[in-house]
Amino acid sequence: MLIGAVADDFTGATDLASGFRRRGLETVVVVAPAAVDPSTHAGVDAVVVALKTRTAPVDEAVERSTAALAWLVEAGAERFALKYCSTFDSTDEGNIGPVLDAFRDRLGVDRAIVVPAFPANGRTVRDGLLYVGDDLLEDSSMRHHPLTPMTRSRLRDLLSPQTPTLVTEVSLDSVRAGVDALTDALDAAPAGYLVVDAVDDDDLVTIGRATSHHRLVSGGAGLALGVGADDAPPPALPPEFAHVTGRRLVVCGSASAATRGQISHAAATHPTRKVDLTAATADPEAEVAALAAWVRGLDADSVPVVYSVGEPSDVIAPSDVVTPGAEGPTDRRPAPASVVETVLSTLVHDLVADGTVGHVVVAGGETSGAVVTALGTTALVVGPPLGPGVCWSAATTSAGRPVALVLKSGNFGAADLFSTAWEALS
Repeated sequence: MLIGAVADDFTGATDLASGFRRRGLETVVVVAPAAVDPSTHAGVDAVVVALKTRTAPVDEAVERSTAALAWLVEAGAERFALKYCSTFDSTDEGNIGPVLDAFRDRLGVDRAIVVPAFPANGRTVRDGLLYVGDDLLEDSSMRHHPLTPMTRSRLRDLLSPQTPTLVTEVSLDSVRAGVDALTDALDAAPAGYLVVDAVDDDDLVTIGRATSHHRLVSGGAGLALGVGADDAPPPALPPEFAHVTGRRLVVCGSASAATRGQISHAAATHPTRKVDLTAATADPEAEVAALAAWVRGLDADSVPVVYSVGEPSDVIAPSDVVTPGAEGPTDRRPAPASVVETVLSTLVHDLVADGTVGHVVVAGGETSGAVVTALGTTALVVGPPLGPGVCWSAATTSAGRPVALVLKSGNFGAADLFSTAWEALS
């Protein structure tokens, strides 16, 4: 195995895997490594283990991530990558730094690059500062993220509170000096974490080639650009997709501006319905049943969109959730994000299980993890891309039913994605 990667959420895993596949690497996403014999995928070029650890407690994130790393070592991986979000979603407590520390210790390496840049989606790093489009990270919509608000832009300032390891910046000039010069600069830098500037795809290719001898790298899906062949032929649609039947469905648990725009675009031509959070908090099973009945009652050719946040004002704090008839302290109420994940993942499970739905677009990393977990699948076969960071995947549920999934980061995808995603399967 050329490379084994651990991703901190499911959308990031398919994002990176899609990049590997486009570079000519046979790639598999493993969802439940504990349930899969490592030798099963030992012959493929790349394996990405998808975890749901981005916002997990630090100890849990480290434990699950190092277990995934050990699985990849046993599977025969030669190099390793830690994949996290291109907007470095985390807090001062972690989880990126603590997991990287554990990986360095486990692999016995003295340094690792930190390269979240993904220029195709507007994420660039210049002078150590992370930009989203033309805005500094701290001035972007990520400043108001409900789970990981990003209020600083210098990656060194984001990572240093999470780790005792030295963090060094590597300039764009060093990258633009070429592969050999960058290789020398990285090897001469102090041991620790090396934040490397990158503002376009060519920079990422240079970084990838300059670190080809590094056993551990870290960053966003742009890491795939420096691996594999530049002229790999477009891969064919995997045969697994031919077995998928059933209607189409979109579920959105993301509060990001991009997903809200996609919901707004879809509302002009598709039936849409918002999760009733108050009802879902009081009786999630009843809300799932109501949503499922609504989907089943629609025309079979329609593409229903079920969402939780359509406007910024729809984001609700746990203390604002009113549970009818509930008494006692508000901190005993389930968090709104948890309620949404439960409702949407159960809805997808139920509609796939009875054969109503076979093709699902899921928006939001946490929601994607919840959906895949509910379906009980252990691996994803990466299919056609839908744009930077977004692709189709084929899976089989624990009950043996095939399903096609798009696991989309809330921040990614074109405005018309919910209308056009299906064309790639025709």
